[in-house]
Amino acid sequence: MRLITLAESDDFDAWRGAARALAADNVPPEDVVWQIGDDPTDLFAPPVAPTPAAPATVPPFSVPRAFIDLARKAILADAPERFSLLYTLLYRLRTEPKLMDDQTDPLVRRVERLAKHVRRDIHKMRAFLRFREVQDDAGPRFVAWFEPEHHIVRANAAFFIDRFASMRWSILTPDLSIHWDGKRLTQGPGASKADAPEGDPVEQMWKTYYAAIFNPSRLKVGAMLKEMPRKYWKNMPETALVPGLIAGAQARESGMIAKARTTIGGNIEQAWAALRDEAAGCTRCPLYKDATQTVFGEGPLDAAMVAVGEQPGDQEDLAGKPFVGPAGQMFDRALDDAKIDRTRVYVTNAVKHFKFEQRGKRRIHAKPNAGEIEACRWWIDQERALIRPMVTLMLGATAARSLLGRVITISRERSRPIELEDGGTGWVTVHPSYLLRMPDKAAAAEEYTRFVEDLRAAWKLTAQ
Repeated sequence: MRLITLAESDDFDAWRGAARALAADNVPPEDVVWQIGDDPTDLFAPPVAPTPAAPATVPPFSVPRAFIDLARKAILADAPERFSLLYTLLYRLRTEPKLMDDQTDPLVRRVERLAKHVRRDIHKMRAFLRFREVQDDAGPRFVAWFEPEHHIVRANAAFFIDRFASMRWSILTPDLSIHWDGKRLTQGPGASKADAPEGDPVEQMWKTYYAAIFNPSRLKVGAMLKEMPRKYWKNMPETALVPGLIAGAQARESGMIAKARTTIGGNIEQAWAALRDEAAGCTRCPLYKDATQTVFGEGPLDAAMVAVGEQPGDQEDLAGKPFVGPAGQMFDRALDDAKIDRTRVYVTNAVKHFKFEQRGKRRIHAKPNAGEIEACRWWIDQERALIRPMVTLMLGATAARSLLGRVITISRERSRPIELEDGGTGWVTVHPSYLLRMPDKAAAAEEYTRFVEDLRAAWKLTAQ
């Protein structure tokens, strides 16, 4: 049994030297125990004596560059088993030189996951770390507090040196601190959040400005939830304001709708028009950049049934109206066969901008992702809050995910009433575009009949 002691948690070069020596000596991974200083990484390993220093020269052998790049990241993970996993991977590479190309191998995948978590943590530190100005004997210094999940601080230092080379700054974390004086980087012990300043005059001015310009329709909710978990909000001055600003905006929006419903004579049309106009400027997700326009819902505002599709298609994007393309024409035909008056149904989409891939002169439909669906939930929720339909018809998996807040299987949820959070009834069926894509004419005809039956059954619920 060999005991390898590393001085630091993130010392790739020391691990690499020891691992090369072990591999050159053909030491199996199960015969190696790794630890940092006096702290064992494997609590169940038997006691072993320290391994003598490796010889000055180790017979050279090569490994793929992909392994080196992966190991440099994975070794920063806050996972005690990382050293052993990496050595096992290195040991196998000597006899399996193509191992790094096998993305189905459990060991490769496990190490890749460690590296992925590290890369994400590095990105969070670069994106959400917030410097605040303080004064010391040498003048202004900028201090930031950050709580990394992995051992990334020293590895990330070069980024901040390049970005803020002329500043004097310090980054404080629970385990260690790094300091840059404009010429030299030094390291100090860990700190507590109380050691970092809370704010400065510039920050307060920025918060005042941010609150004044805040517009919930331009808040990239999906991106924020995905890219900036709440644990990082405390590092950014404006994010402390966001929950209250969102709540206030939602209260105002809901109040407008409630007032519209209770005003004598009603003013629902005005409330809906305001909602539509607000959605026209929506930048909650990147889809607005390439789409021609927002395609909002349309139909009677006292509709007993709201039909929700996936997103606008090419023709809808150009016309600015939902359900006017081939799928919309199929839907109209099915409604007619189900004896449902199309003018009595409010139609809209889970996502309000056309997502596509450009292929020559054609724009080919692309499926919205989870972030884009989540970003658009604000609008579909407000439409339904205004209309208060008895039944919400969900056409396809994207619409169902938007309304139900989870991934569903159409075959499992189809053709049955589903109680929604607002007290209404949901009904899941296929999207009419599914019928258009079916190559077998007989199967398509059979599926169309079932689709019509779904529409008829959903409509019957409005009479209950």
